[in-house]
Amino acid sequence: MASYIENAKKVFQNNFDLKETESVLIVTDDELASIAEHFYNAGKALGNEVAWIQMPAIYTSGEEPPVSVAAAMKAADVALCITKASLTHTKARKEASAEDTRIGTMPGITLDMLEEGAITADPGEVEQLTARFAGLLETGRSVRIEKDGETVEFSIDGRKGIPSTGIFRNKGEAGNIPSGEAYTAPLEDSANGKFVVDGSIAQLGKVDEPVVLTIEQGRLVDASGEMGRKLLDLLGDGNGRIIAEFGIGTNTAARITGVVLEDEKVYGTVHIAFGSNKPFGGINEAGVHIDCVTTKPSVWIDDEKVM
Repeated sequence: MASYIENAKKVFQNNFDLKETESVLIVTDDELASIAEHFYNAGKALGNEVAWIQMPAIYTSGEEPPVSVAAAMKAADVALCITKASLTHTKARKEASAEDTRIGTMPGITLDMLEEGAITADPGEVEQLTARFAGLLETGRSVRIEKDGETVEFSIDGRKGIPSTGIFRNKGEAGNIPSGEAYTAPLEDSANGKFVVDGSIAQLGKVDEPVVLTIEQGRLVDASGEMGRKLLDLLGDGNGRIIAEFGIGTNTAARITGVVLEDEKVYGTVHIAFGSNKPFGGINEAGVHIDCVTTKPSVWIDDEKVM
């Protein structure tokens, strides 16, 4: 247990540059409370004012948390969200950031991930790779992805390229910990083709066999296999099936673990998500946000092959 607390202290020191006078909020749920406790104890050991709020583990990634959680996030200097489902792309997170809270989201983190893998990466390397790909997304107009004979294309024209390094030193900064990705919000009606998922799907884990996603005018219309059926169920029949995100992994220490928090950061992978994207520059609100990861694709941004 001591090693977990020491690594949690490093997250506060290295990722947040936490000051002694700053308040810390631990947001957790019934499923990940035992892991969140290490961060709670780490904050106390560092001498900070630490508070704890816990909710049921019944929420879907992208779904808004209870209003009491949203209010508590706004009141803290630093908030760590250690929950089964992701709070990254919620209004609660966005509004807390607007109130200057620095926020790290750690959906699905395991004890193994607290010891090794993405969390051990060289921050300088992650920042350098992330800046490169975020720059390509910032200036790019179109994306083409090829994998196992299937192709999907979409527009990113006019959308921001967003770096996620897991380093939050300035007021209002937020993102995943561990991190290492560059991402953007594709134009919601622009995607057409098929995307092969052979890594993992958020909340479902590693795929047993490749899942082929069929996308027409930005909407997911079909997904192969049993995991594909489960994905469609998670997304529902409404706006949850609209393309929300395209991301590129930039963390060379990350591994495919079955937990998308780490999987989508693996260097050499890309991911597409469906559902809400309004918190990072899109126009869709869906109450859900589910990422789908593929390994070793060929990727073009405009006419440049970047992977």
